[in-house]
Amino acid sequence: MREIIHLKCQECGRFNYHTTKEKRAHPEKFEVRKYCKWCNKHTVHKESKL
Repeated sequence: MREIIHLKCQECGRFNYHTTKEKRAHPEKFEVRKYCKWCNKHTVHKESKL
Protein backbone atom coordinates (compact mmCIF):
# COMPACT_ATOMS: atom_id res chain seq x y z
CA MET A 1 0.00 0.00 0.00
CA ARG A 2 1.31 3.43 -0.95
CA GLU A 3 1.66 6.00 1.81
CA ILE A 4 1.79 9.78 1.59
CA ILE A 5 5.17 11.27 2.52
CA HIS A 6 6.14 14.91 3.02
CA LEU A 7 9.38 16.41 1.74
CA LYS A 8 11.23 18.93 3.90
CA CYS A 9 13.88 21.39 2.70
CA GLN A 10 17.18 20.69 4.44
CA GLU A 11 18.26 24.36 4.41
CA CYS A 12 15.21 26.27 5.68
CA GLY A 13 13.24 23.37 7.23
CA ARG A 14 9.93 24.06 5.48
CA PHE A 15 7.64 21.36 4.06
CA ASN A 16 7.29 22.22 0.35
CA TYR A 17 6.20 18.99 -1.37
CA HIS A 18 4.29 15.78 -0.77
CA THR A 19 4.22 12.54 -2.73
CA THR A 20 3.57 8.82 -2.25
CA LYS A 21 5.87 5.84 -1.94
CA GLU A 22 5.70 2.10 -1.34
CA LYS A 23 7.30 1.76 2.10
CA ARG A 24 7.63 -2.04 2.03
CA ALA A 25 9.62 -1.99 -1.21
CA HIS A 26 11.70 1.10 -0.27
CA PRO A 27 12.09 1.42 3.52
CA GLU A 28 14.94 3.99 3.28
CA LYS A 29 14.28 7.73 3.44
CA PHE A 30 13.45 9.40 0.12
CA GLU A 31 15.80 12.24 -0.90
CA VAL A 32 15.67 14.45 -4.00
CA ARG A 33 16.86 17.88 -5.17
CA LYS A 34 13.87 20.17 -5.74
CA TYR A 35 13.20 23.90 -5.95
CA CYS A 36 12.44 25.65 -2.66
CA LYS A 37 10.49 28.88 -3.13
CA TRP A 38 11.56 30.11 0.33
CA CYS A 39 15.30 29.64 -0.32
CA ASN A 40 14.83 30.68 -3.97
CA LYS A 41 17.11 27.87 -5.21
CA HIS A 42 17.33 24.10 -5.70
CA THR A 43 18.03 22.29 -2.43
CA VAL A 44 17.95 18.74 -1.07
CA HIS A 45 14.51 17.70 0.19
CA LYS A 46 14.20 14.65 2.44
CA GLU A 47 11.28 12.57 3.61
CA SER A 48 10.17 13.76 7.03
CA LYS A 49 7.31 13.46 9.50
CA LEU A 50 4.98 16.43 9.99
